[in-house]
Amino acid sequence: MKGFARRQRSVLGVADALRLGFLGLKARPGRSVLSALGISLGIAAAVAVLGISASSEADLLAQLGAAGNLLTVGAGQTMTGTPAPLPSTAAAMIRQIPPVQSVTATAYIDGASVRRTAEVPAIHTGGISVVAAEIGLPKTLDARLESGTFLTEATIHYPAVVLGAVAANVLGINAPGPGILVYVGHEYFTVVGILQPVTIAPEIDQSALIGFPMAESAFNPALQPTQVYLRSAADEVPAVSRVLPFTANPAHPETVRLKHPSDVLEARAKARTQFTGLFLGLGAVAVLVGSVGIANTMVIAVLERRREIGLRRALGARRSHVAAQFMIEAIVLSLIGGACGVLFGGVATLAYAAVTHQQTVVPAVAPLAGIAAALAAGSIAGIYPAYRAARLEPSEALRSGE
Repeated sequence: MKGFARRQRSVLGVADALRLGFLGLKARPGRSVLSALGISLGIAAAVAVLGISASSEADLLAQLGAAGNLLTVGAGQTMTGTPAPLPSTAAAMIRQIPPVQSVTATAYIDGASVRRTAEVPAIHTGGISVVAAEIGLPKTLDARLESGTFLTEATIHYPAVVLGAVAANVLGINAPGPGILVYVGHEYFTVVGILQPVTIAPEIDQSALIGFPMAESAFNPALQPTQVYLRSAADEVPAVSRVLPFTANPAHPETVRLKHPSDVLEARAKARTQFTGLFLGLGAVAVLVGSVGIANTMVIAVLERRREIGLRRALGARRSHVAAQFMIEAIVLSLIGGACGVLFGGVATLAYAAVTHQQTVVPAVAPLAGIAAALAAGSIAGIYPAYRAARLEPSEALRSGE
């Protein structure tokens, strides 16, 4: 009939739905913050774990690159279990292998101790070993000095010692100097240098390094090397590994121990990957708990706003509009928590990298995955509250709200 206007259908635009969602959260800020906190902590933990793992992995990859062409030849044992030291010519023979780029030998001095003073009992060694070293050790192991200098052509003949990072810490020595002495064996040695940690050869960290000539005159005239470190062309490492036992000890190649330090770093990287999976699982549990908290908050909101829902329905809002309003509130609440979590996780990664002196690496997938997880959690958390709100009849909602 021409006298009756056609009834318009109620329409809820996207902008209006978002505005309603924010207004609903703004009406109860304290509860909203606490609900978002659960999601935020879970996302922060996940982002921080991924960021810290990526930063550590980048550091390990750098170390692997430094250790990729490093090989260690060590003294072993015979079939009867007796020690089989390397020949004194081992380092010189290894230098003759064409792909070998640098070689340095060390010798463990049995029975020698390192103490701060002679008054300290000899049994209190602190786990520090006395090791004879060649002047080429820093170049071969890429070792860097924390302070002072390394052994030179002059100091290897005199009572001069370079301390590894752990050894210096145990002895309580922060810097070398003319008056800084340690008691090595039966005489005082001047500390001329302190090394930074040597990741690819951690045994050096717990050592007091002296020159071979000094070690032979003070401890053992027939001192033989116990370890030989060498670097070769990266592409030739397998070939060099095959000939090393026969070159280092031609008489008894079966007693030679051959190590590749990068294997230890790779094992460490695998161990860290396992821990990363564990912590990600804990972060996922935290996100799940946070989504339950959001769902609970939204259910309470439906009960408290029954009159509002009834009034909107009486004014023409459809069930889908009411459901959309509460669904959007849950999603917005979760996304706010997710965004804060991504920020907190990034800050935690930055702090960790600064403390450990590593480069800060946050994978691009970490913040994206964090926001996606928050979106999914909010969507799941809003389903039941939205369903309950949409099922309310206008008359019933208005009566219950009085």
